[in-house]
Amino acid sequence: MSASSPAAPGSFWRGLYQRPALLLVLTTLIWGSNAVAARLAVGHVSPMMLTTARWAIACIALWFVARQQVVQHLPALRDRWRYLALMGTSGFTAFNALFYAAAHHTTAVNLALIQGMIPVLVLLAGALYLGLRVSALQWVGVVITLAGVALVASRGSWAVLAALDLNLGDAGILLASLLYAGYTLGLRARPQVPPLVFFSAVAGVAALASLPLLAAEVASGRFFWPTAQGWLILVYVGLLPSFVSQIMFIRAVEMIGAPRASVFLNLNPVFGPALAVCVLSERVGVYHAVALAMVLGGIWIAERLGARR
Repeated sequence: MSASSPAAPGSFWRGLYQRPALLLVLTTLIWGSNAVAARLAVGHVSPMMLTTARWAIACIALWFVARQQVVQHLPALRDRWRYLALMGTSGFTAFNALFYAAAHHTTAVNLALIQGMIPVLVLLAGALYLGLRVSALQWVGVVITLAGVALVASRGSWAVLAALDLNLGDAGILLASLLYAGYTLGLRARPQVPPLVFFSAVAGVAALASLPLLAAEVASGRFFWPTAQGWLILVYVGLLPSFVSQIMFIRAVEMIGAPRASVFLNLNPVFGPALAVCVLSERVGVYHAVALAMVLGGIWIAERLGARR
């Protein structure tokens, strides 16, 4: 078979790299699978080991594809080292540590649904702390989305919500989502370097910042060496959610721009629960379906209708 044949591997990957919509769907599918991987890791790899290994593996992969660009832009990165340290520690290390720890206490469906409110949290934080203008319809979208997340966290019970008796895992992913919303807002001030260079720098910070957490896990006696399944999960999380999906997302943004690409991120709370049901056989209640509709509907109102108005 000739190299120019559509079925040739090289042609396949080149064709994929020119299809932004397909790249973004695959990206959100991989990101959605991270919640499933987090649940599969329980009992097979400890949370801080998973956090550290994730970014260590991603950094090794980035070394092969981005090291020359990173060296070229090193002066610009060095001038902003405090900013990079804050972004990597809060947006990557702390977020993932809370995410993987939360997986020990809640379901993958809850992880994905609660994480899906991040776009609305970004809008809310931008209005409260950066003075960004928010329309009335956008506020409606914020309220609907947050109500959907509250429905998930309360497991459909008003008594649980009234007593603030939240599951530890749900509380953890809520905090993680707040941190990532802050990271997203912080991107407004990122250094003027290529996206891949910035991601490489922040991933390197994340790998280093996770080492104290791993040391604390070892000292507390909660660390254990990964099982065979644990090692497979480490490789998967380090290469796909942390590396391949980021490369695809960066490429898609280059082709169609961030505003259009961001619309596809609303698939995260769809793919995550769907994969949890298919792979983990997790049960989905009526309140999950209602919450999913509220989260997606609220995001759509806030991002599309409200922004257009």
